[in-house]
Amino acid sequence: MINILFVCLGNICRSPVAEGVFRDLVGKRGLQEKIKCDSAGTSSYHIGDQPDRRMCQIARQRGLQLTHCARKLSGDDFYQFDYILAMDEANFEDIRNISYRSSGFYFPEGQLYLYREFDHLANGDLTVPDPYYEDIAAFDEVYDIVERCGHNFLDFLVEKHQLHT
Repeated sequence: MINILFVCLGNICRSPVAEGVFRDLVGKRGLQEKIKCDSAGTSSYHIGDQPDRRMCQIARQRGLQLTHCARKLSGDDFYQFDYILAMDEANFEDIRNISYRSSGFYFPEGQLYLYREFDHLANGDLTVPDPYYEDIAAFDEVYDIVERCGHNFLDFLVEKHQLHT
């Protein structure tokens, strides 16, 4: 089983939609018995909260139901997950620092990525923008970004781990 963790700041916008979209893509490829995913935040701002209502609205319009309950990244996550995908540079650095403080090592290169490294339209900007203080169009854009990244990251996993349905 390959375990994937998506991480943003509060775990109510970007990472839960990345998790939901990716889980859907995995299911459509028949790989749900080989790949599992979850999401978390680097902060404790929203622990226990449902995803942002605007993110849920956009997801519903695209045929996806978000049910994740926000949680904070923990030291155990570095042992339970094979890949961690950060939504931006600040999250990436927070993940590295949390991994070192909790386990005495940095989560390995080749297993920790900025999610937009898998976006062919990123044009050098590797940030999945945080839509929290923006209008609904920003949430729509985030959905598009994580969907592109999801397809490409799944292709990466299938090739690297020679996964077949």
